Amino acid sequence: MTNILEKIIQEKKEALEIIKKNNSLSSLEDKIKTIKTFLNFKDAISNNKKVSLISEIKKASPSAGILVKNFNHIDIAKLYVDNGATCLSVLTEEKNFLGKLDYIKDIKDKFKIPVLAKDFFIDPYQIALSKSFGCDCILIIIAALDVKQSDEIYTEALKQNLSIIVEVHNEQEAERALKYEEALIGINNRNLKTLDISINNTISIFEILKSHKSPLISESGIKNENDARYIYEKTGIKNFLIGESLLKSDNPAALMQKIIQISQ
Repeated sequence: MTNILEKIIQEKKEALEIIKKNNSLSSLEDKIKTIKTFLNFKDAISNNKKVSLISEIKKASPSAGILVKNFNHIDIAKLYVDNGATCLSVLTEEKNFLGKLDYIKDIKDKFKIPVLAKDFFIDPYQIALSKSFGCDCILIIIAALDVKQSDEIYTEALKQNLSIIVEVHNEQEAERALKYEEALIGINNRNLKTLDISINNTISIFEILKSHKSPLISESGIKNENDARYIYEKTGIKNFLIGESLLKSDNPAALMQKIIQISQ
């Protein structure tokens, strides 16, 4: 780990120390028992015979800065739900992406759609924390964790009956991810250390992952239906996590429809 990723992980450790002091694990578990809106994120994708679109809600990113000036997470969620999103990805990392866990609660209170808590999970405690706001899926970024950490987070997420996306960026990480049989695997086309993007990353890593029994997702850098179709035709992957292209689009509804239709 170097540069941006290392910086974010260090900041996350410091933020978690404060959160843990104010929120005991037992208080989070009590809160979880009161939530009635949980949905199965993995099943929503596995059971969808068409293209699955995981549409992302984020205000900012380290690579692009502020993405949405008049940011309203509910309005964005409604647009996504109305235009056929299978699931939502909601940024909850506060310092670099200006996200909030509250966004998940707000969205789940209004819409019946599975939601990924998009964050940097480094501690099993974060699983209960995120679930206490209503999330249905958590993220394991292989580049950010050693094997022991990723094993612990995976095991805890399964105990909590949450879906898991294990995110990989290169062939070595892909090899490591194969052991997590119950997890969806997301191939990130963005290198988290350099922020460079290439959709060919999905194609080059696919050979290693094609035997994985759970769905594969192509993430980042998918600008339009042509990019999605290119990935689909080369690999058969029909699940896409898309954020910036939708958030910056003049007509995100039309773009979503075009991407959803690529396999028809």
